[in-house]
This record gives sequence, C-alpha cells and structure tokens, in this order.
Amino acid sequence: MVTYKTPNVYVEEISTFPPSVADVSTAIPAFLGYTEKAQQGDEDLTNKPTRISSLLEYETLFGKAQASNFEVTNEAGVITSVSTPALNYLMYYALRLYFDNGGGGCYIISVGRYSTGGLKKADFDPGLSALEKEDEPTLILLTDAVNLSEPDYYVLCQQALKQCNKLKDRFAIFDVLEEKKNQTGNKTGDKTGGVEKFRGFIGTETHELKYGAAYYPYLQTSLNYYYTDDSVTIKGVGENADTQGEKLTNSKTTNTDLYNRIQTEIAKKRVVLPPSAAVAGIYARVDRDRGVWKAPANVSLASVLAPTVKISNEEQENLNIDPTAGKSINAIRSFTGKGTLIWGARTLAGNDNEWRYIPVRRLFNLIEESIQKATAFVVFESNNAITWLKVKSLIESYLEGLWRQGALAGTTPEQAYFVNIGLGKSMTAQDILEGRMIVEIGLAAVRPAEFIILKFSHKLQEA
Repeated sequence: MVTYKTPNVYVEEISTFPPSVADVSTAIPAFLGYTEKAQQGDEDLTNKPTRISSLLEYETLFGKAQASNFEVTNEAGVITSVSTPALNYLMYYALRLYFDNGGGGCYIISVGRYSTGGLKKADFDPGLSALEKEDEPTLILLTDAVNLSEPDYYVLCQQALKQCNKLKDRFAIFDVLEEKKNQTGNKTGDKTGGVEKFRGFIGTETHELKYGAAYYPYLQTSLNYYYTDDSVTIKGVGENADTQGEKLTNSKTTNTDLYNRIQTEIAKKRVVLPPSAAVAGIYARVDRDRGVWKAPANVSLASVLAPTVKISNEEQENLNIDPTAGKSINAIRSFTGKGTLIWGARTLAGNDNEWRYIPVRRLFNLIEESIQKATAFVVFESNNAITWLKVKSLIESYLEGLWRQGALAGTTPEQAYFVNIGLGKSMTAQDILEGRMIVEIGLAAVRPAEFIILKFSHKLQEA
C-alpha cells in the first residue's frame, strides 16, 4: 500500500479485468537443410534459427537453389533427350511448396552450404540442438535429411521425436523415403516404397511417437528446376561432341534457335519433392482458417500435379492401420475431379486411443503451452484460496472460449472440460507446505470423423 505524506491529489488506476490466456502459435515450422549462403550483414547464420516470412526474405539471407546440371542430346538439330538431374539440396524448392500451400512465418536452420559437398548427419546435429533452444517453432521438418543414408535419416527422425517429447510444444512431420532403384537403374517394384523400413527403424517409444506423423508418397510438383546456362551441357554439337560436350552459354549467340528450343524442353521438367513441406503449409492454412482442432486432411495440395505413386483403397488400409506396431502412415492420394488430397490424419502412435489423431495431439500442445505461459504470474504468489480462484477463473474462461469455437466436445461446458484446484481437490496439505500449486484439467477433445458409415436397408411396401 502506498503511503501518502504530501497533501495533493493522487490518481490510482484500479485493474478490474482478470488476466487472460493468449493462444501461442501452432504452425511455425523449422526447416533444416543446406543453403547457398547464410549471411546477414557480417553475421554468419549457420546453425542459427532465423525467422523469415516470405520467399524473398529467404533468398536475401540464404540464396537460391543449387543450379541443376542438365545434359541435352542434340542429333542433327533434333533434341532427342534431356536428362533429369538429381537434387541433393531441397530447401529452396521446399520453401516454395510451403508458401504455395498457405504457409506463413517459419524458421530456417542452415546446416551447411552447397559448396561444402556431400550431406552428413553430423551437419544436422548442431542445427537440431540449436532448434531446441528456440521457443516459437512448433513443427520440425528434416528437409534435406531425406538424402542422407537411410540409417542416418532414421536416427535423425528419432532425435527429432525425442526433442518434441522433451519440450512438449512441437510436432514433427516426416517423409517416408522414396522407393530406391536397383542396380539396373529401375525401381524395385515395391509400391509401398520404404514404408516398412520406416516403421522398423523409427523406434517403438509410444510416448515419443505421438509427437510425429509420416506422409507418403513423394509429390510430382509443378515447380521448375533452377539452372544456369553454364549448368546445361549439350552433346552432339561443337568440336568436343564425343567428349564433354558444349555449354548452353555458347549457343546463346551462335545458335539462338537451338538455345530457345533447349530452354523450352528443360521447362517441361518438373521437380519431385518429399511431401513434408506441402503438408506444413496445409497445417498453417487449416490452423488459420479453421483452427488447430480441425484435421489437416481432405485438403487439396497446390503446385502439385500428382503423387508419384497412385494408392488404392486396399493399399491404404495397410498404411493407415498397422496392427503390429500401430505406426500409421498418412497417404497422399489423387482423386478424379478433386486433385491431390492429404488422405490421413494419424500420428505415428496409431494404436493409441488417446493420441491417435494429429489434431488431438496438436490441440493439447496449444492448450498446455498457452496455459503454462499465462499462469507464469502465479509463481511465488500466495498459495491460498484467492490465488486458486484467479487461476481457476483464468483457465475456465479460456477453455470456454475454445469450446464455443468447436475445439472441445460436449453440449455444455461441464461436458467439455473441468478445472480442479484447491486443498482437498487437487492438493494436499503437504503439497502446499512444499510450495506446489497443482491444477487438474480435463478436456474432451473433438476427434475427426475418419470413417463415415452410411447404413441402408430396404423398406417394405406397406400398402
């Protein structure tokens, strides 16, 4: 209480509004991968989580894609073939796909440069450790890690899950690795690709698996390859036609017609990408338009022509439900007249009745962190009935707002949630003596209608 000693008129502002809970962000992904550069002025941004809000900002700080190497065969003035280049570094293309699908602010963690040559798991470890110290990111994407060796990729996935379980404020989106080619250069014919390998090596810790989801297959996008004239080699022209060939740069002035035709053929090539970046964009869009409690599924993907593997209903059965270990894989499918849709919303803990669905897990992440931050003011306050009432009112007001938005099930607030706090309710006298204020919160989260069952029967004629 203020002590007044000098005669005067004093003004006091009395706070009449109770404290409130502000929602934390729910779809702020962190992309880990290699970049052309990582520089902001004199500051090196390598392994420093950096927030961006647009592709232009990414290009300013981290550069563009690595120029793809094309080999064009030209026989007697006719272009007979254009090679499809391998993409070792996917970050730039992934960001384009993310923003095209509704993504917003995100974090970039550059683990190295294109010029370093080769991908190493050791490059990702410090980047993942740096991400652990950031509070805002809520999604983890191991963008370039899909091009690591399979054992290294799976270990990195397990490390990401451990971080999610430890911090309990983020969720991991994984890619099931693309089907490998055999020694003859042809695909092995295993239509489910690396699904079984993924399930076998991702781990069996259910308390960690509930913090991640996997998607299959890769996507044939509408994005063009980035290249330069010097990264295109023409075979069949020039003095060195039988050896190294000639660069496209040389044809720009000497053979304009050939130059233009080659550019046209290269423009027909489209980039194939793992689905996680597009899925992260959908998470952001659905969260913004509908809410984190809406399943990010039955939503069409932008800048995507088709999945690289066409999946039938029967084939998806084994992806969606895994009776052995419960590691559900979310399928991306193409439907006539609808486009390419995400057709699954399960976590990797697919047999867990509590944490089976992605929106349930992410809704709890939102509520837990929002309430945790909103109640920080109570630390060191008196552990008595007055403080308990403040906390109870604060949390109930927040949960009622969520219930009215449709995030919680139940026709009344009492059916949707409960908040218990107080001596004899959530605490014992010993808890109070030891400085613990315990709040028990129960939530009835809405769950997606995954299986719509329509039952028909013949009605007998009555007259």
